[in-house]
Amino acid sequence: MYASAAPTPVQRPVTVPSLRRMKQEGQPIVALTAYDASFAHVLDSAGVDVVLVGDSLGMVIQGHATTLPTTVDDIVYHCAAVRRGLTRPLLMADMPFLSYATNALALATAQRLLVDAGAAMVKLEGGQSCVLDAIQFLAEREVPVCAHLGLTPQSVLRMGGFRVQGRELDAQKLMLEQAHAVVDAGAQALVLECVPASLAKDITAAIPIPTIGIGAGVDCDGQILVSYDLLGITPGKRIRFTKDFLIETGSVAAAVERYAEDVRARRFPALEHSF
Repeated sequence: MYASAAPTPVQRPVTVPSLRRMKQEGQPIVALTAYDASFAHVLDSAGVDVVLVGDSLGMVIQGHATTLPTTVDDIVYHCAAVRRGLTRPLLMADMPFLSYATNALALATAQRLLVDAGAAMVKLEGGQSCVLDAIQFLAEREVPVCAHLGLTPQSVLRMGGFRVQGRELDAQKLMLEQAHAVVDAGAQALVLECVPASLAKDITAAIPIPTIGIGAGVDCDGQILVSYDLLGITPGKRIRFTKDFLIETGSVAAAVERYAEDVRARRFPALEHSF
């Protein structure tokens, strides 16, 4: 008689409290974007912790020059598709440009993303007072919120392009203050995009919620990339903080697995991917 194979261990789904626990235990959080069920399945199988349906889909899927044309309908459609491909990762959804301009609008957008599309957390950009009000309004109504500071792509017109933020001392002080402010408002995670690694390290050490970096150095509690950048298929010049993992591995699945391994070993991002 042959012994039956041992059952595959059941991996518990990643939840909002899981992310804070990972920060407390020093376990790097692995995050990537996805826009459809097939990519979601690949990310799930590779052990990715957080999957973001980003408004970046306006650029990498729809071909726009910025994220601004991305609509709530777009995010709902793609988020629902990604949801069908996931079992373990936490699903996060971007709230598009002007979809949280008022508290009522923010709540309506969050309801669609969480109830209709199946997301477990929404992400808002900025640290100004109106965004803090929206974060608090949503958090008080049991909506898990991830904040986003640094290079906020929805501010591209005001910033005059996609530029590194927080180089000057005044800007660094303001960003640290905003990081504390989003925590006080009720945010349960924070994306830091294109900020100096030293500033991201200080913010990560100063706040109790997990930070997820993109072009923000290795000392954040986790890392995120646009999946198309990770695969080297985004048109144009490669962005400094990205890395083509596909060219090293030869398959999409292996590229995602290598990325996850490198994030957890704190091999990515290296110095050449940081500011």
